[in-house]
Amino acid sequence: MTIRLVLAEALMTDVLGAALAHSRPERGVIHLVGDLGAGKSTLARALLRALGVLGTIRSPTYTLVERYAVPGGEAAHLDLYRLADASELDFLALDELESAASLWLVEWPERGDGHLPPADLIVRLAVCGSGRDVQLDATGSAGAAWLDRLSDCLRAGPLAAVSATAEPS
Repeated sequence: MTIRLVLAEALMTDVLGAALAHSRPERGVIHLVGDLGAGKSTLARALLRALGVLGTIRSPTYTLVERYAVPGGEAAHLDLYRLADASELDFLALDELESAASLWLVEWPERGDGHLPPADLIVRLAVCGSGRDVQLDATGSAGAAWLDRLSDCLRAGPLAAVSATAEPS
């Protein structure tokens, strides 16, 4: 299943993050894909904020991973932009993190290929004028169920008027 959205202004990225948070499964992995400045970190921050994370939500650009307490466990936000080689992830104890984290938000996932849990959702963001084009792709049954719940949230919330299309995968 795929959902495509045209967000007329960048601020609507925050609304999408909240909708993803409210529709999330007990455990989930999101791979965030897009150029620099496309809104990956903004979406991750909005999702974490909607899950109740208080205080500063740092971009993990230099630390590679930031961990946050969220309902149902822990969220791991990874930014792999500065990674020179995927094998560098071996030093981050991701196996320990995998058992602790109920939510993974991974920016630049292609740089960690083979060392990350598989995505339930792949979210592709692109700048479009002052807004964003967003494509959300489910990669399996858990992701498809997540997109079904997200679709319900989108119809009921502030993004109801946003240009959206859903199509089976």
